Amino acid sequence: MKKFIDIADRAVLNNYLAKLHPGTVPLWGSLTPLQLLEHLVETIEYSNGKKQTDCTSSKGVAEKRKQYMIYTDAEIPMGIKTPKKEDDPPFATFADVPDGIAALNIELDTFEKYFAIEGATAVHPGFGELNYDEWQVFHGKHFTHHLKQFGLLV
Repeated sequence: MKKFIDIADRAVLNNYLAKLHPGTVPLWGSLTPLQLLEHLVETIEYSNGKKQTDCTSSKGVAEKRKQYMIYTDAEIPMGIKTPKKEDDPPFATFADVPDGIAALNIELDTFEKYFAIEGATAVHPGFGELNYDEWQVFHGKHFTHHLKQFGLLV
């Protein structure tokens, strides 16, 4: 198995997500399964053109973080906290887990279409501007982190 999930391999990704149920308890953290799906959807929306953000770090710090997270085998640490903005939508807006998984797949399709445009980029709040390949790496690490959080991937 690869170290990180490939979000472009939708069959493998959906096979892992199919193991997620309303009662699945995370091994760490406080997200519920629906909140996890909302979080993943929102993150994809920042990379597919639906939502925009600014980088919250200085250019030097963002570049250093980007080099570390995108260009090394570093994993996202267990229990990491990400800043939540006051205008973020509330979690758990999906009717159920299958609804959240379907929404995630739609956003992943939009991600692929967005980056079909040559030279497309999107801003990551901690790393600055990322291209398609860089977002693929980040999303792979991010999804792997959360699949491990819910015991869906070892």
